[in-house]
Amino acid sequence: MTTLPTTTAPTAAAPSVIDVCRRAREASYAVRELTTEVKNRVIAEMADAIDAVGEQLKQANALDLAAARENGASTTLVDRLTLTDKRISGMTRAMRTIIDLPDPVGEVVEGRTRPNGIQIDQVREPLGVVAVIYEARPGVTADVAALCLKSGNTAVLRGSSIAKHTNAAIADVLTEVLARQEDVPTDAVQLIRDCSREAALELLKAEEYVDLLVPRGGPGLIKTVKDNAIVPTVIDGDGNCHVYVDTTADRSMATDIVINGKTSRPSVCNAVETLLVHQDLAENWLPGVLDELKGLGVEVRGDERTRAVWPDAAPVQDSDWETEYLDLILAVKVVEDLDAALRHINRYGTRNAEAIVAQDIAVARRFARAIDSGSVFVNTSTRFSDGGEFGYGVEIGVSTQKLHARGPMGLESLTCVKNVVWGSGQIRVL
Repeated sequence: MTTLPTTTAPTAAAPSVIDVCRRAREASYAVRELTTEVKNRVIAEMADAIDAVGEQLKQANALDLAAARENGASTTLVDRLTLTDKRISGMTRAMRTIIDLPDPVGEVVEGRTRPNGIQIDQVREPLGVVAVIYEARPGVTADVAALCLKSGNTAVLRGSSIAKHTNAAIADVLTEVLARQEDVPTDAVQLIRDCSREAALELLKAEEYVDLLVPRGGPGLIKTVKDNAIVPTVIDGDGNCHVYVDTTADRSMATDIVINGKTSRPSVCNAVETLLVHQDLAENWLPGVLDELKGLGVEVRGDERTRAVWPDAAPVQDSDWETEYLDLILAVKVVEDLDAALRHINRYGTRNAEAIVAQDIAVARRFARAIDSGSVFVNTSTRFSDGGEFGYGVEIGVSTQKLHARGPMGLESLTCVKNVVWGSGQIRVL
């Protein structure tokens, strides 16, 4: 039975950042050749092992929660940090969904035969070493381990100090499972135990070993990565998400989508932060939905036209339009038409997830075409912007850039394509 060590704190003997990355590179040569059967078996054993030590994981998590509260962490941060029975079972359930997904490694994306008879196959293969820097989300430790293993990559994990006990406890379980394997390197998944800024900066410059780095955290982390990384990165950026309710919207549907997007879990990046409402709905629909939101504890900050029909709204500030609240706060603006909504979103949106509620298919199609975002939702909630909900399995992040991945990143995003050329002795003459 899997058990945890008596302590999960970093020790003086812990390997350096470069040592971890070097070992990950060495392990990657064996991991890229693992069969689907082996990878699935190990992920299943990891999930079973985490399930078996749930109480011990919560004990480690309690140490982090106590320290976070003592240091004045926000309610949002504490929520992200908290590990409950439900979240532990959700974490292992997500790992098991990865087992059921097709293995992308070795997939022939396209094949063609040239006039000279050579056959060119574009084949998916692992990136190699994937590093993730993340804040306050201990579940990421298991998510990334399973995603990287299934996609044939090795994983280098660097969590924040606020979750150091929880991350270490989960990583210890994963390491114990790997240590029992004869055909999988123990270094396939490693946690950097040094939570200092200096360690993070060292990882950002480990270009000799790291093929991709994904930061998952707030604006401070993202800025640090943008300013200092020389390894390839995909930015898991802010989620300043909008819902535009068109004049043609089904009003009951619109109410449900707005309430779900704002209140179901306000601390995540796919929660709605700004509501844009067509002026035709300002008087006869908007006050009702704002009443419901207020009853659910939402603070509304509105422009002048919003406050004219719903005086309980606080005056909105210019900075509110660009703020990812991650809290029960909603900015509301009444707009003249679709064009005004598009201008607002394209100015303030963060290319994460945007939604429209409209029955006019021409309006909906134009919105979907015009919005520059990784995910666009028509008559449904932005809360579906998630790798699991998209059928990708658990995600390694949500890319708000365009190279090499965009939107929720699943297994395929952890692979690249190489050209494998088959011949029968052809040589190039010119």
